[in-house]
Amino acid sequence: MTSIKMKQLLQERLTNPDWSTSYHPKQDTLKVIDKEFDKGVTVSLPGIISKWEVNKEAAIDEVIYYIEESLLALRRNDDLTGKEKQIFPVIRSTSFPTETKEGKKLLFTEHTAETRIYYAVDLGKTYKLVDEKMMAKEGWQTEQIKQIATFNVRSLPVKVKEDEVAGNIFYFLNTNDGYDASRILNESLLDKYEQQVQGKMAVAVPHQDVLIIADIRNETGYDILAQMNMSFFTNGLVPITALSFLYADGQLEPIFILGKNKPRKG
Repeated sequence: MTSIKMKQLLQERLTNPDWSTSYHPKQDTLKVIDKEFDKGVTVSLPGIISKWEVNKEAAIDEVIYYIEESLLALRRNDDLTGKEKQIFPVIRSTSFPTETKEGKKLLFTEHTAETRIYYAVDLGKTYKLVDEKMMAKEGWQTEQIKQIATFNVRSLPVKVKEDEVAGNIFYFLNTNDGYDASRILNESLLDKYEQQVQGKMAVAVPHQDVLIIADIRNETGYDILAQMNMSFFTNGLVPITALSFLYADGQLEPIFILGKNKPRKG
């Protein structure tokens, strides 16, 4: 599967007359724009191809769904009042834009050297990032948004899949609700696992739809986590970071895992 062929497959599915598509070969991305709003969404074709090689048509269905819901969200109102239970934090990399193309400053708070916390209004099948103009319109304050979002993320269900590899235990949280990585902000969840791990505790948020918690019990565990994290990072629709974090006493510290060696703290 080539990028040109994948571009064609996606374009054949994106038939809404209100949308236009453009392929950017240098970045190897496809951009889909709502012509009325002159805004849209950009997807990375290599990541989609990687998922297609495993899941075939289901991978394309997932991308089409993501694009369609993101564009439909542009036509929904952005009021915050009355949507308090729909405000959640979302984790993004520090390279993620801090303002929209229209110049609206997005609301965010610092998290780690690799990640930031943005805030979103959940719209059912997608969400819209909160910007300062949305807040000012209704007189909301940053701390108010932060407290509401933090409370809401703690209320999300936690369903974990456990796997053992080479004597190390890995826990995967992957509900695909858009806030799996956000659960790294649930301190009570992380503290629970810190109490039960037998080795070193590490966590990873390679993309928005997965949180990995690792009980590293031997040196091989670090290499396994690094490989696992990079695989998720490469295949995720919204990549965050390929680095992992050590977790201790409520603190996250980025680590660089050098193959066959102990990790180096960031």
